[in-house]
Amino acid sequence: MPMLSLLLCLIFLTYIIALSSGHLHSCRSYCGNITIDYPFALRYGCGHPGFRDLLFCINDVLMFHVSSGSYRVLDIDYAYQALTLHEPHMSTCDKIFLGGRGNGFAVEPWRKPYMNPTPDNVFMLIGCSADSPLFHGFPGKNLPCRNVSGLGCEEYYGCPAWEMLGHKRVGPESSFLGSGPPECCAVPFEMIKAINLSRLGCEGYSSAYNLAPLRVDGPKGWSYGIRLRYSVQGNDGFCAACEATGGTCGFGSDGIRQICMCGSSNSTSNCDSVSLSSSDAARAMMRKMFGGPLACILLWMTAIWIWI
Repeated sequence: MPMLSLLLCLIFLTYIIALSSGHLHSCRSYCGNITIDYPFALRYGCGHPGFRDLLFCINDVLMFHVSSGSYRVLDIDYAYQALTLHEPHMSTCDKIFLGGRGNGFAVEPWRKPYMNPTPDNVFMLIGCSADSPLFHGFPGKNLPCRNVSGLGCEEYYGCPAWEMLGHKRVGPESSFLGSGPPECCAVPFEMIKAINLSRLGCEGYSSAYNLAPLRVDGPKGWSYGIRLRYSVQGNDGFCAACEATGGTCGFGSDGIRQICMCGSSNSTSNCDSVSLSSSDAARAMMRKMFGGPLACILLWMTAIWIWI
């Protein structure tokens, strides 16, 4: 009988602890070797609302998902507010992917104020049709193709991947197929706002970015990937004030309103402003947690006395 009473008490305490912990907000802080910090998060309700439903951790691999598809996150640079993404069907210096298999890059209109490829990121569109909207309004060879931060198709043509496709450069004009469009056209993201291979009528693409002076080995030494610049819109100081008072930055169930998570309570400013009613609720929970063990001890001792 005493053992049965003790077992019932333990079950009761486990329930109380589980109930109380369910009110606590925990925001996961890593995926593999990548730290996840504000404004990003893996759990819904954490981070900044402008970055919700963006990152997912799958088998310790951090994935970035937007309207154009899913990308692997190689790095998050919080100091420079930048992310580096990789897409498996993006062409590089060693291999060119054709057939429109690549994702390209585009974000939902409501996300555009929060993130876009950096100005030093070049997109090199490959095998675009002469009917591509990319070339509309540019008669003859006066095309929108250009170098971006020293990166462009003229050097990219020197990559081994082009030779594997049977393309060879014989002069500065060799990038043009007769009077048609070039085999490769380099553009900054800002010029066309979205890299949609199907809409642009292109067979493939490559993306590279420049963080430092170009290396002497040319396109073989370029950094291939998509480099995004992100920014927090609205009240930039909200999260700092929240964390300074011991809170965790997040957003409400509407997916828009920023909140400061303070243990079992939420605040629209910081944890110092948590209402009295929330404090009363917290004290009630503490009474449950500490009152439960006391009741269990009394019950157990009574059971022992009766048994004896």
